[in-house]
Amino acid sequence: MLVRCLAACLGVFVLAFAASADEERISFPTGYATQFENYLSLDRVQNPDQIIRLFANDKALKAARQGRELPNGSVLVGEIYKAKTDAEGNVVESPLGRRIRDKFVAVAVMEKGEGWGETIPKAMRNGDWDFAIFSPDGERLNKDLNACRSCHAPHAKTQHLYSLQHLAR
Repeated sequence: MLVRCLAACLGVFVLAFAASADEERISFPTGYATQFENYLSLDRVQNPDQIIRLFANDKALKAARQGRELPNGSVLVGEIYKAKTDAEGNVVESPLGRRIRDKFVAVAVMEKGEGWGETIPKAMRNGDWDFAIFSPDGERLNKDLNACRSCHAPHAKTQHLYSLQHLAR
């Protein structure tokens, strides 16, 4: 019984390690703000105190606009900003009911590469997409990327993207 338990625990550890072992395969996309298209800016749905600006490279834009699957080499970038808060820490909204951008806190990158999904446990797999998070100056941040993977994994019908319809416009 103990041997089975240890084997199961080791299996979970190996899967968790496999999901994080290749995190550095995604590099900071230097120049994305001028070389990629900013296709959407919005209040971040899953984080009530954040705003996100989304960018995509030409490869992703072309495929989406042609109604095709985004190919390997597609890169999506999200600039993440904290929302402005008042003295009590409540998020401040504009008269339009939108959050107001404050501090630029992170750059989230979603990139698709050949066979990348094979190293990620099935429950967190996003096809061949993977994730990385950087500081605004390009330093890799030590964040739990499995949270990103798990959040996007159920969206296979939209290629694991929340914004495919906006990208395809």
